[in-house]
Amino acid sequence: MSEALVTIGETSASGGLTARINPLGAELWSLTDGEGREYMTDADPAFWSGHAPLLFPIIGALAENTLRLDGHAFTMAKHGFARRSMFAPVQVEAAAARFRLTDSPETRAVYPFGFVLEAAYRIAGMTLHTCVSVFNPNAKVLPFSFGFHPAFAWPLPGGAEKHAHKLVFAAEEAAQLRQVAPGTGVLLPRTVPSPAQGRELVLHEDLFRADALIWEKVASRSLSYGAEGGAWLDIAFPDMPSLGVWQVPGARYVCIEPWAGHADPEGFAGDFREKPGIVLLAPGETRSFCMDVTVRPR
Repeated sequence: MSEALVTIGETSASGGLTARINPLGAELWSLTDGEGREYMTDADPAFWSGHAPLLFPIIGALAENTLRLDGHAFTMAKHGFARRSMFAPVQVEAAAARFRLTDSPETRAVYPFGFVLEAAYRIAGMTLHTCVSVFNPNAKVLPFSFGFHPAFAWPLPGGAEKHAHKLVFAAEEAAQLRQVAPGTGVLLPRTVPSPAQGRELVLHEDLFRADALIWEKVASRSLSYGAEGGAWLDIAFPDMPSLGVWQVPGARYVCIEPWAGHADPEGFAGDFREKPGIVLLAPGETRSFCMDVTVRPR
């Protein structure tokens, strides 16, 4: 659906950024600088054809793909339905756009709640600001998770070697990480040693042979991704308490995924409202989740 992309940003002459967003999923498909260099995935279907899906109302997998509420069971695929739903563009300006998804008979069949989900994108200079808000129109608490799932080019444009790329966290992170079970995608109870050294994680395909690296409680609320002598991305996620880093080994992207929530823990069979990490939004309230990506080209 590339012909339907909404384009926002600066003119190439100004040296700013241009973003292209697909209303299907309100998904960021492209982020380029004034010289036309692409900072997002090439979406090669041999690895993964996603770009930057928005994860709602779940992140990752449910145990047996089943969401349990008040004694009822609903089937929901990995990462929820927002990424496969058509959002309505409700505001499109030169450097900003906002998209909206509301509940429907189709969503209520698998998630029996009303909701308003809005994704707002705005470019200012060399920063793409993204804020996603969830509004609860119900008379009862709205339980959900929300996550970003952007796939950035690896290597980034600028000429640095792929295996020179690293993540530099704002704070020193925990020495242990969580992982998901092969096949089911549920969160394993055991932890594994973090491959990070101090505040730095040097990237290599072998890190992802067992799927994502998951910081269930990330200390940082920002990090930088890039390589010495090449381009860098500064990524801020002030509202997100968890972080996943993932790729299909061999692909030309790395996903840096701030989350509010995570997959079901292995063996979890409780009510969705009781799931560890779940967000509980009071009636009439709105919760926003923001991520800023600042490009530092070479």
